[in-house]
Amino acid sequence: MNKTRTALVAAAAIAALALAGCSSAGGDAAPADDGDATAAFANVSIIVPADPGGGWDQTGRAVSKVLTDEKIVGTAAVTNVGGAGGTIGLAQLANVKDPATLMVNGLVMVGAIETNGSEVRLEDTTPIARLTDEPLVVVVPAESEYQDLEDLVEDIVDKGQEITVTGGSAGGADHILAGLLLEAAGLEGSEIPEKLNYTPNAGGGEAVSLIIGGKVAAGISGVGEFQQHIEKGTMRALAVSSAEPSEQLPDVPTITDAGYDVVLTNWRGVIAPGGISDAERAELERIVTELHDTDAWQSELETKGWADAFLTGDELDAFVEENISDVTGTLKNIGLI
Repeated sequence: MNKTRTALVAAAAIAALALAGCSSAGGDAAPADDGDATAAFANVSIIVPADPGGGWDQTGRAVSKVLTDEKIVGTAAVTNVGGAGGTIGLAQLANVKDPATLMVNGLVMVGAIETNGSEVRLEDTTPIARLTDEPLVVVVPAESEYQDLEDLVEDIVDKGQEITVTGGSAGGADHILAGLLLEAAGLEGSEIPEKLNYTPNAGGGEAVSLIIGGKVAAGISGVGEFQQHIEKGTMRALAVSSAEPSEQLPDVPTITDAGYDVVLTNWRGVIAPGGISDAERAELERIVTELHDTDAWQSELETKGWADAFLTGDELDAFVEENISDVTGTLKNIGLI
């Protein structure tokens, strides 16, 4: 079996974002026209560019809860704008005038921008922070015939489009992982999309229903999204995508241990509208840094099984630029763009 080693370490982007016309949610910002100006936001708005139930939604709501419970801001209203791997929400963010707006983003959006040909790109926004990193898990319905990852992958290679896999948005982390597994099984280039019948979803709730209902052969998502269903016995986990076993699912083998030399983790973070001032970016970074430093946020990380991948400033800018390049190259290699 030909095997391909791929490691994309991603940290999830989460955040708050106000829809156009919702500027009343922003904090009373001091003028920020020059390098000496400051900004102060009493409230923020959070846009989750996905339907309820998935990892982005969990992240956005966790951020909102900690920000308000810890009184870092007065309010942090969450709005869901699902569809197209976050690019519909991204397009709305481009029109937001309120600088006190955060939107959850991450690896999924990086890939979706390429596969959807989005006119608005991450380069058009203001990076604020990378927050988390999470392994993915490959699952099957509880009564599935597949006993291990090799059973599933070999059946996809043999039967192609007859075998349906569900996960998040097209071009996102889940889709990329499915492609990498087929690449590691010996398929190349155009063979991968020809064989892979991947059904994308705008939120984790729909994928869960398809898997538990036996409407698909397998599913891929973050460990945090499927963990409770695995523990209840309505799903069976075949493998996790991290280099080491997951603390949340310690008995589940890694994909590498299962025979496929693939490592992929999903980062999430938050972005703000493009064109905000340096002072406004600094204020959002201050708010998110204060969030990160609370015991409440650290507790959320532990509960959800998210790794702390906090990053801001110039290091974040460099990370995002490199991640865009890496993901674009991977999507081309496995025939998804």
